[in-house]
Amino acid sequence: MQVLRAALSLRLNRPLTLSEKIVYGHLDDPANQEVERGETYLRLRPDRVAMQDATAQMAMLQFISSGLPKVAVPSTIHCDHLIEAQLGGEKDLRRAKDINQEVYNFLATAGAKYGVGFWRPGSGIIHQIILENYAYPGVLLIGTDSHTPNGGGLGGICIGVGGADAVDVMAGIPWELKCPKVIGVKLTGSLSGWTSPKDVILKVAGILTVKGGTGAIVEYHGPGVDSISCTGMATICNMGAEIGATTSVFPYNHRMKKYLDKTGRADIAHLADEFKDHLVPDPGCHYDQLIEINLSELKPHINGPFTPDLAHPVAEVGTVAEKEGWPLDIRVGLIGSCTNSSYEDMGRSAAVAKQALAHGLKCKSQFTITPGSEQIRATIERDGYAQILRDVGGIVLANACGPCIGQWDRKDIKKGEKNTIVTSYNRNFTGRNDANPETHAFVTSPEIVTALAIAGTLKFNPETDFLTGKDGKKFKLEAPDADELPRAEFDPGQDTYQHPPKDSSGQRVDVSPTSQRLQLLEPFDKWDGKDLEDLQILIKVKGKCTTDHISAAGPWLKFRGHLDNISNNLLIGAINIENGKANSVRNAVTQEFGPVPDTARYYKKHGIRWVVVGDENYGEGSSREHAALEPRHLGGRAIITKSFARIHETNLKKQGLLPLTFADPADYNKIHPVDKLTIQGLKDFAPGKPLKCVIKHPNGTQETILLNHTFNETQIEWFRAGSALNRMKELQHQ
Repeated sequence: MQVLRAALSLRLNRPLTLSEKIVYGHLDDPANQEVERGETYLRLRPDRVAMQDATAQMAMLQFISSGLPKVAVPSTIHCDHLIEAQLGGEKDLRRAKDINQEVYNFLATAGAKYGVGFWRPGSGIIHQIILENYAYPGVLLIGTDSHTPNGGGLGGICIGVGGADAVDVMAGIPWELKCPKVIGVKLTGSLSGWTSPKDVILKVAGILTVKGGTGAIVEYHGPGVDSISCTGMATICNMGAEIGATTSVFPYNHRMKKYLDKTGRADIAHLADEFKDHLVPDPGCHYDQLIEINLSELKPHINGPFTPDLAHPVAEVGTVAEKEGWPLDIRVGLIGSCTNSSYEDMGRSAAVAKQALAHGLKCKSQFTITPGSEQIRATIERDGYAQILRDVGGIVLANACGPCIGQWDRKDIKKGEKNTIVTSYNRNFTGRNDANPETHAFVTSPEIVTALAIAGTLKFNPETDFLTGKDGKKFKLEAPDADELPRAEFDPGQDTYQHPPKDSSGQRVDVSPTSQRLQLLEPFDKWDGKDLEDLQILIKVKGKCTTDHISAAGPWLKFRGHLDNISNNLLIGAINIENGKANSVRNAVTQEFGPVPDTARYYKKHGIRWVVVGDENYGEGSSREHAALEPRHLGGRAIITKSFARIHETNLKKQGLLPLTFADPADYNKIHPVDKLTIQGLKDFAPGKPLKCVIKHPNGTQETILLNHTFNETQIEWFRAGSALNRMKELQHQ
């Protein structure tokens, strides 16, 4: 990487940002690669791949379809998404192992067969495991989860992708990424008091919004960086996914060295020290946008509800809630998740809880705790943090994603009941945590969640407000203080890792043809060489449409390995502009309204190809490629929107769909759900060349608009072949 960096610096004739050093240092052909931020596509060679169990199913099914004998780069599978929070850690884990036995067996045997490491259920959340074991300064890692950027807290470029991208890398094919722009965030001052690393990204989200980072890497720098722990930096990078950023990264410093030493990687820390100049930005490097934040002036924040970029200072959220009619009473406080489940996070929350207990108080709200990994769980048990959090009223859940991704068997409310929860998670889209569209979810730091759960109301500001102890005396919570790392060594807990065997020739991977959880994939049909005529509009989506709206998680996670079954959740959360309802669209043939998946299946059965029309930042949120596989499986051919989120746009291309954007966003208003669309120009499909769309109205009139796209030559070949996987097979046989 050092040699590549030097060569590119000479070629570009300018200082490089840290992210440029790492990304360009992994180019497949650095001598001939064109490099222009925001324009050219880079062909890269990532160092490793990580997959969580919900996305690994489809990724491994695609890899099996490729016919390749082994993965070409180090790869791992992490079992964290299929464990539902219900009764508590041990009971929930036992239940998950029983319910998901078929899936876990498939992933374990597929991993053993194809050379992929397997972290068993109970090991922890993928991003915490990566930070503890695999991330390091200068690494280029891709993961089949949108919060993979968590590894930027250790100075790596870690990028969330869909399963098909992971298959490319595991197959030894160069991975394509549009050359990212670079947004610089200069940090000055230092964190103190109630202000935490989470508040940095909550503030940035308020500035950039959910799409302000699209197509860019966010690079933190400046003297304020040194006041943030390594795991705190990871928190900030993790939630960068909520601003649409390709990834986020911090420069190597002594906080990272300290973490590497503590997690048994002193040799890597020594190498990083030796090459430190290559793990920080060059003086005078240029950022496409620069934001400055004085950490000494930053106040605790809380963002929401319903979107992670609606930022409020904690001191003001109660007043805003009263004005907006949001419920003030907090029903549940939830800490943990891949964003905030470090030893330091648990320690700061325990420091708040300990003060309440000293005054005879417990949480007024329900309270749950999710350790990030088995190592964190075992260590906070040993050091007493877990017991303090239990004593204040908390329930320690399994080392898994749990309620953060909708794996929550919530019993305290009925669906449709208006209520408020506060979490230390990263996302708060409508219905994400509990499938209740009336749950007002707010995201903040673990210590603020703990304080609010004790007080039971959004009106409480721990910096200024008093609580009343059991003895009737008023007291104020002091700002929490805790060690960033344990003073003793980490307790590794139970051994939950399965290394792939050297000889896997006798390993079988079975998928039953009658399984309801797993289904071998059939190749998608190739493009027929013609324009797409008379496409029916399945739905014209109004407003925000995340991958949660397109392919819901929660109870649907159990079908992530069975494409036909999970397609029954296609777009059930999207709002139809025609009637303002979710999961209710007009069947153009029968004129009856019905569920979106049923209507799509009707069209497929009758040979009617269809299109979706969407709004801004379509497909934001999770990396789940099922949101692209499902429309392709049910007969969709194109998705036309005002703009796309990066990962989802790529996922659509990988599956042979056409993600297209209005050349004039106002043309969104020209299309009505009863219209038919013809997409012209596909015979001359070329990079940078717009396509035409003829809108055919029911009254016989027509109008033509232009549609833009971001396809390059390779991606056009995916479309013609029917999918990226089909194209890979074509190349293997040439």
